[in-house]
Amino acid sequence: MTTTIRVGLSTCGLAAGAQTTYDALEAQIRDEQLPFTLQRTGCLGACHREPLVEVIEGDRSTLYGPVTPARVPALLAGHRSNDGPGTGSVGWLVSGRADRADYPFLGRQVKVTTQLCGVIDPHSLDDYLAHDGYQALRQALQMTPEGVLQAVTDSHLRGRGGAGFPTGMKWSIGRKQPGQRKFLICNADEGDPGAFMDRTMIEGDPHRVLEGMLIAARVIGASKGYIYIRAEYPLAVKALHEAIAQARAYGVIGQNILGSGMDFDFTVKEGAGAFVCGEETALMHSIEGFRGMPTMRPPYPSEHGLWGAPTNINNVETYASVPSILLNGPGWFAGMGTVSAGGRSGGTKAFALAGAIRNSGLVEIPIGLPLREMIYDIGGGCRDGRAFKAVQLGGPSGGCIPESLLDTRIDYEDLRATGAIMGSGGMIVADETTCMVDIARYFLTFTQDESCGKCIPCRVGTRKMLNILTRITAGQATPSDVDRLLSLCETVRISSLCGLGQTAPNPVLTTMRYFGEEYRAHVEEGRCLAGSCAS
Repeated sequence: MTTTIRVGLSTCGLAAGAQTTYDALEAQIRDEQLPFTLQRTGCLGACHREPLVEVIEGDRSTLYGPVTPARVPALLAGHRSNDGPGTGSVGWLVSGRADRADYPFLGRQVKVTTQLCGVIDPHSLDDYLAHDGYQALRQALQMTPEGVLQAVTDSHLRGRGGAGFPTGMKWSIGRKQPGQRKFLICNADEGDPGAFMDRTMIEGDPHRVLEGMLIAARVIGASKGYIYIRAEYPLAVKALHEAIAQARAYGVIGQNILGSGMDFDFTVKEGAGAFVCGEETALMHSIEGFRGMPTMRPPYPSEHGLWGAPTNINNVETYASVPSILLNGPGWFAGMGTVSAGGRSGGTKAFALAGAIRNSGLVEIPIGLPLREMIYDIGGGCRDGRAFKAVQLGGPSGGCIPESLLDTRIDYEDLRATGAIMGSGGMIVADETTCMVDIARYFLTFTQDESCGKCIPCRVGTRKMLNILTRITAGQATPSDVDRLLSLCETVRISSLCGLGQTAPNPVLTTMRYFGEEYRAHVEEGRCLAGSCAS
């Protein structure tokens, strides 16, 4: 029986010391000539238990974490004798079942876009091909573009970048545009504090993103694609360049792909880290070599985009969903979301669960799961036995949801009704020691700093809002300041040029709506209810 040992070597694993663990495993396997195969993988999602090591023996899987170099001899000894986990592994045994059902953080997830992250070697095309890699592309090339478009439409896939625009509708608009010169862009410029969905997917399974883009190009008629990714993701950038070179050698990138007559090629564009470049018009300006600043819409990129040509823009997770839709059918994908319950969303959504949560990491769940299940059943509740206070969704553009609304479904419309948004997938948990006024100030500090400055409402308005929030947290504000803050929120929201400014007030408005007593205590009583504002 072959024994394979997988070690997660994504950014989170390496930060936790996974490379030294890998080196220790490699040295002992070599020195003792053990009949084990050592494999590097991406992140399985359980970042809180890194470094993660999985031992696979036939149909038996045992997952350990954190595995330090000191624990390597005990781990190998147990599996060398085929005894499995030893008595000393009780504290670092994560799961002993292939379906992970004995560890709720992993067992309760439904993996689609991340199904191969932590399973395959992201640097190996052969690994990807062994797991049906590029079979969806082959299928798409045998179908008419209209047939592929109909499958995506019927799946109820919506853009995972935050707006939730129906993907099939967006592709249909792009397909109808005249002319032979069309572009495709993958927006991998996630800049939300605490967000790491795109990075994890690309580091763990880069070919899936390429395959999804190739299928989109087949539908729209594009022949050139750009992957816009922040330069702060060196492992992901490296993985993309390797995957593109491998795919080109395999014949799925370049001229006459798989004999279909389709031509398509990729360029990886590294962004300098400006948050505003996540906005699609600013992103395109950056690709064109200009300063990343947004412009008025319409016209929309689908009609007039990169260098004036029709351009389709989706994010990493949207493209990564497409291969599974073709392989398993649009009904399968739609059935995992809220469609059967009268909603509009199909499939799953990945979230970066972080903050004051016991089990942090990348979580992929069916759209429609209640927030309470995400926080408590998967996340394990707050650390150190502290009480839950709020969860912040959607990054600087999102809002804070209190405990009383935790039965809200994780869906675009349901979350929007609370004042928050789905966003690209950032989910930061706050406990009882967190001051919600200071949380609003933190996110507004980020937004104000990242404003491109092109329009006055965002450039000046966010600065004035930040000044008021700073006075409130310092105990120097008056009731009139609160009224002024509300007025500024409305002005910035309705008159800013792009989504950055239009959504900047969201963290302020939701904290004032659900945690108004904390604002009143700061202003009227000169105290912070959470005890975290030193002033």
